[in-house]
Amino acid sequence: MAVTDDVAYVEHPLLNPSFIQRRLYQIQLAGAARTDDTLVCLPTGLGKTTVSLLVTATRLHDIGGKALFLAPTKPLVQQHADFYREALSIPDEEIVVFTGSVRPDDRAAVWDDATIVIATPQVVENDLVGNRISLADVTHLTFDECHRGTGEYAYVYIAERYHADASKPLVTGMSASPGGNKEDILTVCENLGLDRVEVMSEEDADVSEYTHDTAVEWKRIDLPAELLEIRDLLNKVITERLQSLKELGVTNATSPDISQKQLNTIGGKLRRLIDNDKSEGYQGMSVHAEVMKLKRAVELVETQSVESVRRYFDRQRNAARSSGASKASQRLVADPNVRRAMRKAETYDKLHPKFSQTRILLAETLGINGGDRVIVFTESRDTAEALTEFLSESFDAQRFVGQGNKEGSPGMTQKQQQETLNAFRNGEFTVLVSTSVAEEGLDVPEVDLVLFYEPVPTAIRSIQRKGRTGRQDEGRVVVLMAEDTRDEAYFWISRRKEQQMESELRELKQLATDVETELSAGTQSGLSSFDADSADGDTDRTDTTEGTDTPARSGSTEQREKPAPQSRSHTNGQPGLTDFGMKSESDDTDESASESESESKPNPDDTTPDEETESGGIVATAGTADDDQVEVVIDQRELDSTIARDLSTREGITTRLETLAVGDYVLSDRVAVERKSVDDFLDTLTGTDRSMFEQVGDLARNYSRPVVIIEGTDLYGTRNIHPNAIRGAVSSLAIDYGVSILRTEDEQDTTEMLAMIARREQEVRERSVRVHGEKTTKTLAEQQEYVVSSIADIGPVTAEALLNHFGTVEEVMTARKDDLLEVTGVGNVTADRIRDVIGSSYAEQSATDDTENE
Repeated sequence: MAVTDDVAYVEHPLLNPSFIQRRLYQIQLAGAARTDDTLVCLPTGLGKTTVSLLVTATRLHDIGGKALFLAPTKPLVQQHADFYREALSIPDEEIVVFTGSVRPDDRAAVWDDATIVIATPQVVENDLVGNRISLADVTHLTFDECHRGTGEYAYVYIAERYHADASKPLVTGMSASPGGNKEDILTVCENLGLDRVEVMSEEDADVSEYTHDTAVEWKRIDLPAELLEIRDLLNKVITERLQSLKELGVTNATSPDISQKQLNTIGGKLRRLIDNDKSEGYQGMSVHAEVMKLKRAVELVETQSVESVRRYFDRQRNAARSSGASKASQRLVADPNVRRAMRKAETYDKLHPKFSQTRILLAETLGINGGDRVIVFTESRDTAEALTEFLSESFDAQRFVGQGNKEGSPGMTQKQQQETLNAFRNGEFTVLVSTSVAEEGLDVPEVDLVLFYEPVPTAIRSIQRKGRTGRQDEGRVVVLMAEDTRDEAYFWISRRKEQQMESELRELKQLATDVETELSAGTQSGLSSFDADSADGDTDRTDTTEGTDTPARSGSTEQREKPAPQSRSHTNGQPGLTDFGMKSESDDTDESASESESESKPNPDDTTPDEETESGGIVATAGTADDDQVEVVIDQRELDSTIARDLSTREGITTRLETLAVGDYVLSDRVAVERKSVDDFLDTLTGTDRSMFEQVGDLARNYSRPVVIIEGTDLYGTRNIHPNAIRGAVSSLAIDYGVSILRTEDEQDTTEMLAMIARREQEVRERSVRVHGEKTTKTLAEQQEYVVSSIADIGPVTAEALLNHFGTVEEVMTARKDDLLEVTGVGNVTADRIRDVIGSSYAEQSATDDTENE
């Protein structure tokens, strides 16, 4: 250890000198995590990422292989990559980023040469299912924000594959808030294969010197009478709609303060009515949708801004005027009380009191107290945009929102997000107005004030938001709370959940050894099933400090012996203190620059882009599989189901993702499968751009043994479609198109069926896999029918009659009403609709609609 100016740094062959400040608690955690699959729980801002980096450096130096670091969002991935490149002496080109912005072929090409891959979980999941990458030589896998490792989130599948495929696996899970109770934490540990838990809190002596008090103030806001009038008008309509639902027998509650949990219960009862083919269910579901819309409007009035309410009402009016508008939207904008509420919102020319209070707090922080930076968090993008515009009159403020475009509100690209954060760090502006995208894990710089525009009902998000301040000096957190609104309810929910989580973490810290004992006593039986080479069921694995010459396997995990769980006391033993040396430098590098948390929702922008198809009608040819492997080629759009993931974990099956022009699964050179859920199947019968018969026609033209799988139960009772119509469609597919129709109960049953067919074709019949075919394009006549049928939704039959009568699309478009009436099937109503659509001025009609809806 070397010390300069009383600042000590970690020294390691793979670490850049004088970069990682030596903190005892981080060394202790890294020492524990380097030998066991470990859940690391550490408060936000205290360097969980540094702990993982130290483990990665040790594994790569001692064992070799590569490291994989997973984070839920693109900005987090880029942030971690930047930190790793700064901290490690590994060449920058060997630390690569995998997100949906990188083409699959490009990812596959650089995987083998990379030393560290930092990625979103969705793309890694897709690459594993598509057999583009192998986890065999990954010696350290990190799950950032590992509390996401539940249900069908990609973390769970990746962990399963990693423990099965890796030669020398080691997993580190990181979270500031892993769950609300011990059961949640155990679930995460089981899903990710973690058998050790290391918890440190701000109460630990080694940690407390790096934390500072974060004062939380609650500012109560009184709503003006005008806003209360808007709320009361909307609440009156909610009461009326709930009375209608009460008459249907699905609720006894008619108060507008009805909770979301109660509304969810009502929705469940209505779905059961629909399942039993009760017309009351459809009627009630429409009313239920209206109540949900009204509740959202009330929430905006009470807790957000008048501008957000106006924008919301505008969207509802536009939705009611659109083609195929729901009855709920149409009733909503037509209700007299809603219309009065809309007019009051339009004429209200004052600020929401939260706006004024926000400006006062910013002036106090940045002006009177001489602060440098402020972050304002809000749940609503509309509010974020309106607030940014308002604050920009007095301060240098910029918005920070997610990447998706939402109802006319443009998102920010990853580059724009990064540029905005860099500018904020560099002091180029002083106020960041952000939606939830920045609240969890982005490396937002130290700020003087974090302002919650509204309380946050989720403990995890609230804790992580507070982590944006109080890292170096005493910070300040202010929460605005509108009196007698749902803000107050959220306040109490937030406080209760945070207290509960703090209690659970303290309990977990005290009972960590017991948790580990419970995990090792059989709760991870799912992971032990991968250990096919073990005869006695022992799930321990071989020592990870061995060399890197262990051969890769498929579907099994070599064993390594683990030391017995060590004491939770960090005052004795201090595992790992000798694993990292220390180096000093005068410059004190703050760990917070490396800290990352994530959003609670998965990022939709991380979907793998479609692959390009080859020319000449052959879309793709699957690669040659091993002699003992059955290959299944899967259309990448099928990744929404669990089937592709399940098939990829089967012994003896290799999966490959392609952009299939025909079918969903290719099982041999002659068998391709079109999979339809019962709902999808019925949808194709009632009208889409490419009907079931077109899809099956393409399938039958390109494969000699086409198969249609209809997945689900109650084919004849799910929709209000006559059973004979369904039977006619099924018989037509079988007889006219020569397609085999197979029924399965669910996705699991479909998976078994696909695996069975593939094995019969490739193992018994010894047929190879070849993907071919292309979709047929519409003929000129079909395109003409499509254009005409889209007019006023008149449908294909009337379109054909019109074209037969007039001869061309142009003649149909220019025909007078009297001429239209001469066509069979065209009456006064249809003729009027056609002329209205074709002959009316768009501007005039739009203005008329606006007038009618005022």
